[in-house]
Amino acid sequence: MVVFAGQGDPRRSLSLLWRADAPPPTRGGPGPKPRLSVDAIVAAAVALADEEGMGALSMRAVGDRLGRTAMALYTYVPGKSELLDLMYDAVHAELPTAYPESDPADWRAALTAWAGEVLEFHVRHPWVLQVSQARPVLGPHEYAGLDTLVTLLRATGLEAGVLRRLVGTLFPFVRGSAQAVADARLAAAATGSSDEEWWAARSAALLELVPDFAERFPAVSGLEAEGPAEPYPDEGTEGAEAVPYPEREARETFRVGLGVLLDGIEAARVGRT
Repeated sequence: MVVFAGQGDPRRSLSLLWRADAPPPTRGGPGPKPRLSVDAIVAAAVALADEEGMGALSMRAVGDRLGRTAMALYTYVPGKSELLDLMYDAVHAELPTAYPESDPADWRAALTAWAGEVLEFHVRHPWVLQVSQARPVLGPHEYAGLDTLVTLLRATGLEAGVLRRLVGTLFPFVRGSAQAVADARLAAAATGSSDEEWWAARSAALLELVPDFAERFPAVSGLEAEGPAEPYPDEGTEGAEAVPYPEREARETFRVGLGVLLDGIEAARVGRT
């Protein structure tokens, strides 16, 4: 399921994102109910999406978590579209906006740290991956994340036109890697079969039904025949075996792919000198 941000009223949505207007007054009522606020509603919605996924998100479900009716929430947030924008921007506040532990001149180490943080952020909040990047939320925390990446890329010394394209390369790459990790975690629970069971059943059936597989797909078969991939950097360490094979593959693909991208940036830097 893909959802698009920015579907609510533009001024109201941006006003909420940037907290440009004063919050609505709290309405009194019987009983010791906690005070509602935009932040409380957003926090409840994020917790719901983290635990149950985007499909569970509704104003009613969020209201239930807060012990209120959906109608009570509309005083603070006009609807689900605006709530989604607020949720998306709010969780982005988790991302670091600086990497002081890295040498400011070491752009490669900083970008590696950035990519790792963004990957783990999406794995913690997999519902964020369902929000299309075609239309940005235009919130302060989303902009802070973008500003951070641009700042790190400026250390490469490449011109602005190239940096714009690198932003458009790195974000989708990290999001795609995070999607692979998230899917690997979800597959067994969603399908009711382990990865080992799935591959064992289908591999046997494929070999039986397509005995000439190697001849039909020589490049793929040749790659497999040339030997296994390099071992994982943490292979053999305590706890490494607990990570399922598909997730380990996704994370190693991320590590190697990021390295190749950074090699390309270095080559571009050398080429301009």
